[in-house]
Amino acid sequence: MSGKTALYAGTFDPFTNGHYDIIKRGLPLFDELTILLAVSPTKKPLFPVEERKKMIEELFENNSKIKVAHWDGLVVDFVKRNKIDVIIRGLRPTGDFEFEFQMASMNRHLEPEVETVFFMTGEKYYFVSSTLVKEVYEHGGKISELVPPSIHKKLMGLKQGR
Repeated sequence: MSGKTALYAGTFDPFTNGHYDIIKRGLPLFDELTILLAVSPTKKPLFPVEERKKMIEELFENNSKIKVAHWDGLVVDFVKRNKIDVIIRGLRPTGDFEFEFQMASMNRHLEPEVETVFFMTGEKYYFVSSTLVKEVYEHGGKISELVPPSIHKKLMGLKQGR
């Protein structure tokens, strides 16, 4: 593909409407967007990586501009290996900037050709994080407005299976 490509990485456990918002807003700017499930050895996920990948693929099955992958190495190495131009990151007004700036700086140090583009999280979702959604879910709180309907259905099915 000769156009600009982007990558949006995260653990996406669970995938939230905040994630969806960033992807929806980023899509018009790029010819292809890869959603990368980055595997974190320090996090204990609700769903295995392959199941999260499948849920996100189903969510975007009608959009040929989106690819979904997973990776357990450095995100910048995936970007380099797959010749991706830009890393997309979302910024919430909850202290994200310092961490994201540090990560973007390290990625640029490791791979100077890769740019990071920041999207301010939409006002509807500035407080939403997978960690908070997971905590509210674990305590039986209402999360239906925080995640896409198909993800909510999977979460409710997981709860019934416990």
